[in-house]
Amino acid sequence: MGELRPASRRSGGGRFFHEVLAVVFQVRLGELKVLLWQRARPPFEGAWALPGGPLGADERLGTSLGRHLAAKVDLTQIAHLEQLETRSDPDRDPRRRELATAYLALVSAGVDAQVPADTAWHAVDRLPPTAFDHASIVASARERLRAKLTYTTLGFALAPPTFTVAELRDLYAAALGHAVSATNLQRTLVRRGVIEATERRTSPPPTGGRPATLYRFAEHRLLITNPFAAFRPPPPAGRRPPARAEPPAINEGGTSALNQPRSTGSSRLQYQGSEMASRSRS
Repeated sequence: MGELRPASRRSGGGRFFHEVLAVVFQVRLGELKVLLWQRARPPFEGAWALPGGPLGADERLGTSLGRHLAAKVDLTQIAHLEQLETRSDPDRDPRRRELATAYLALVSAGVDAQVPADTAWHAVDRLPPTAFDHASIVASARERLRAKLTYTTLGFALAPPTFTVAELRDLYAAALGHAVSATNLQRTLVRRGVIEATERRTSPPPTGGRPATLYRFAEHRLLITNPFAAFRPPPPAGRRPPARAEPPAINEGGTSALNQPRSTGSSRLQYQGSEMASRSRS
């Protein structure tokens, strides 16, 4: 629903406070969800907020955030943590001048983090009433996640240790917010060396068919694999579909691959746009 904003009040003087916040994402039951806690006191009593707290006088930002997460929500199993942004709107807190530095934190699928009674996972697409500017910060974190899934190995932080291509496709689709082609995803990530097949397979399905190969991420750290790549959503309903049965999941550059001439046997990953083309040749 977005933020509940009480009447703003600009603080006077040069003193200000600084807090650290965590946007903790995890794919749960096929949806990207964020961890929020319900405020029990004004301002924004009853609204939901991001976990975090004040920065200690002798603390670094990351150290402070780890302390707050461990103490308030008992969350220590974080697969990836990176600084997202700093908010400095003078009116973001009606009580006082307060800066907020937010972090993006990812928890792998299958990890069942223990959280207190006033804390819960909420679907990113259906946020409850939130405090301060926290809904906007969640939206910024979602966009950061979407972007980095296209050109880095960040998917390792969302996935379990091993997975099938179909399971990985579902994780990417939940994080990106649109359908993803399993075939294109597998081809692209294998070609870039992001994922690799293991010697293990799933159990044979009860309805028959071959067991699926289990894959794993080759690296469990953030690496840039292609700075010009972009996962694109499928075309809107009513538009002519591409030549292949599955919608294009991945394009590189500015425009859709639907606008490109059909080619046989070639990848649909292309550099498009004069600026990107010139940069790729330099």
